[in-house]
Amino acid sequence: MTAQKINAERIVLLGWSRAILLQMAHPLIAAGGVEHSHFRAGAMATGARLRSTVRSMLALTFGDAATHGRAIAAIRAIHDRVNGRLRRTVGPFAAGTPYSANDPALLLWVHATLLDSVVLAYDSMVAPLSAGERDAYCRDAAPIAVELGAPADEAPTSWASLQQYLADEFASGRITVGDDARVVAQAVLYPPLPALTGPVASVNRLVTAGWLPDRLRGEYRLAWNGGRARQLALTVRWLRTLRRLCPDFASHWAPARA
Repeated sequence: MTAQKINAERIVLLGWSRAILLQMAHPLIAAGGVEHSHFRAGAMATGARLRSTVRSMLALTFGDAATHGRAIAAIRAIHDRVNGRLRRTVGPFAAGTPYSANDPALLLWVHATLLDSVVLAYDSMVAPLSAGERDAYCRDAAPIAVELGAPADEAPTSWASLQQYLADEFASGRITVGDDARVVAQAVLYPPLPALTGPVASVNRLVTAGWLPDRLRGEYRLAWNGGRARQLALTVRWLRTLRRLCPDFASHWAPARA
């Protein structure tokens, strides 16, 4: 499966922060992120959240049917607890608009932004994917999105349909960065314990800002110029070389090696 090929790579984690910022650019998702997650809860909570997310991804990609089912149930249980109302007006969403992590439209946005970001990271730092592989990745991932509650007839099953969906959402006016999204972005891009996370966090900030669409980068107030763009190109080239030299036992997750 193409999903196993792509999700085996540890390095594609560098695409996750971009996915999170894209997701939080939807005001209803950002409200849930600020009010119900542990983005601001300190180093231990941040590390635990990342480990839990990685375990879920590996279970869904490489686990047997029972492991897969338990992962879906655990994610849905978390989603059941995430609901509320928007505290202030953001973009087209008025204060008081209800939100829920089980909203099919929000689940679809989360799914699509993660697919797009992971493929971008793989293309940039591992190897370019063919058109057929991109389509296969969308097909592999669609059933998981549906199991989590995304609309079965809207989950993209090709790269073209994924890109069309993203373009339509960006043009809809619904994707707009508010204060909640900026709070989450600060926590993601500037994690706790900078003495330990400094070099990795610096690379993460650079690739995340560089890979965001121009409009959203500006709305997140992330500085960007020609010098930063050149730095991004050099950093990605260095990471691609590092991955090429790194043996699979170090670059692949253990379930993928098994």
